[in-house]
Amino acid sequence: MSRITSIYLLLISFILLLSSCKDEVDPSMFEIYTGPVSIGYDVNLYHSDSAIVRIHLKAKKQLEFETGDYEFPEGIDITFFDEEGIVTTTIRADKGYYIRKDHLYRGEGDVQVKNLEKEQSLASEELFWDPNAKKIYTEKFVTVTDKKSIIKGTGLEADEGFNEYKIYKPFDSRMIIPGEN
Repeated sequence: MSRITSIYLLLISFILLLSSCKDEVDPSMFEIYTGPVSIGYDVNLYHSDSAIVRIHLKAKKQLEFETGDYEFPEGIDITFFDEEGIVTTTIRADKGYYIRKDHLYRGEGDVQVKNLEKEQSLASEELFWDPNAKKIYTEKFVTVTDKKSIIKGTGLEADEGFNEYKIYKPFDSRMIIPGEN
């Protein structure tokens, strides 16, 4: 073998050796991160009007995303107060979300609304609260219970205090028999 051929073979061997030692690149390293940008614990947010607390939002954990959206993976409690600072209505859900672009809250799982003044309650698996329109609504199955009746249906719209409501497709409603639990 000639000297040029030997150098040529050595060079090709060296190039093959270098190219075979290349580390594989994990494609997940180039994916855009969409997880939370911050996490808050034991969150207490208050909304007041004329130095009087009107709304208190409480959550064990809050995840904030780059879009400004929030997730409350361990549940959310919202309490509404009247002009004297007395609790009027509560909303609680197993999991909650705040959608910033729509300025809308969504609760899911076991969602419970209680109007303490009227002694009535609402149960559903999903509920939206629109603070701008001051209303709550859902398209899911609901059960509304008060001192005298149980009303079941699909779809509901109410004021945020759950004082007046409309069930879109009511069914299986009945009066509560005295002494019934």
